[in-house]
Amino acid sequence: MSEIKVRFAPSPTGFMHIGNTRTALFNWLLAKKLGGKFMLRIDDTDRLRSKKEYEDAMRESLVWLGFNWSEEARQSARFDRYNEVTKKLMDEGRIYACYETPEELEIKRKRAMAKGLAPVYDRQALHYTAEDLAKFKAEGRKPHYRFKLLDGVIEWYDIVRGHCRYEAEKLSDPIIIREDGSYLYHLPSCIDDSDFGITHIVRGEDHTTNTASQIQMFEAIGGKVPTFAHLPLLTGTEGKLSKRLGSLGVRELKADGVEAMAICSFLAKLGTSDAIEPYYSLDELAESLDFSKLGRSQPKFDEEELKHFNTKAVRSMPYSLVKDRIAADETFWNDVRANLNVVDDVKVWEDICHKEVAPIIEDKALTDLAAELLPAEPWNENTFNEWLSALKAQSGKKGRELFHPLRKALTALDDGPELKTLLPLIGYEKAKKRLLGQKA
Repeated sequence: MSEIKVRFAPSPTGFMHIGNTRTALFNWLLAKKLGGKFMLRIDDTDRLRSKKEYEDAMRESLVWLGFNWSEEARQSARFDRYNEVTKKLMDEGRIYACYETPEELEIKRKRAMAKGLAPVYDRQALHYTAEDLAKFKAEGRKPHYRFKLLDGVIEWYDIVRGHCRYEAEKLSDPIIIREDGSYLYHLPSCIDDSDFGITHIVRGEDHTTNTASQIQMFEAIGGKVPTFAHLPLLTGTEGKLSKRLGSLGVRELKADGVEAMAICSFLAKLGTSDAIEPYYSLDELAESLDFSKLGRSQPKFDEEELKHFNTKAVRSMPYSLVKDRIAADETFWNDVRANLNVVDDVKVWEDICHKEVAPIIEDKALTDLAAELLPAEPWNENTFNEWLSALKAQSGKKGRELFHPLRKALTALDDGPELKTLLPLIGYEKAKKRLLGQKA
């Protein structure tokens, strides 16, 4: 059995977004689960739109997400190889020149649809006369090139969609080279996948028709046809394909405090029969990968739902995963994490416990009494309850009437960890001064 090898092949024409992050994730998880390799291929054949800043940002996002790769390639460095294969296919009659303008092709498309026919290219270019070619040359037309599909049934077993079947006669011969001589996605991708030994291709279901054409391309170049998995596309909460999904960037989510593993856990389980639960290791997430649990319907992605899920993940996150990112020790982390929305929120509580706070006094009589009754350190596990019992007894107050003024004096905030947890972190000196209305 050949070694399992997958690839993530982004075009550096924009920042990494939720859609291609999901594609990269499923490829990485599959390689990990099957003990294979994950390759990065930069599809930069679009010279006008490809930018180094986008590529650098994509690499940064992949590293942050934990998607390490063992090999990489760049399409712009492989044009000689593409030209070599293209010439061979031209000589064999599988690639042919076409001279129709976009306007002429649109007219053909509309005529076919008006007759109730599929808008399949009519292969008029295969019947050009010498006079036609002379006319095109005189007009200064430059050709684009198509790959000629062979008649017959194209079928494959898709890991997600099951048995897929297309009749080649009902598909247009795909354009593979533009008028300006630049390559479109189809053929270079097949050449790369064949040359680099890619065994599995995981991508969005919008590529399913491309796959039918590309299977014939693999066969034409003598390559082994990979195993395919076409993922249902994400939609927005309204159930439609959303521009937001194509613009919501990994960098933006990271800046908002969303954890890499929260993104991965959420995307891996969205649209599956599994519950969406936090995973804290990509290896563990890979072990849970099961394409048979993916539904066929398009899952709805909700940015706010992801952020709520991130909060859930943070509040149960082990200290070992954050110790290199925060100054707090394990005890402090475990005491306050249930009140965090993002990891950086821990700094708020570090400041409250260790730096100067201007208290807010709502009930001076109560907080003065609290300061008077607060016992000096050392404290034990009974100190807080004994102090609170004495305060209740002498003030006659309880519930919110008791706790809210204490919290505002000690933290200047309305909510947070239990006061029983916070008080030892603040310490006697600061706590007493704050209860008396002094900055401390």
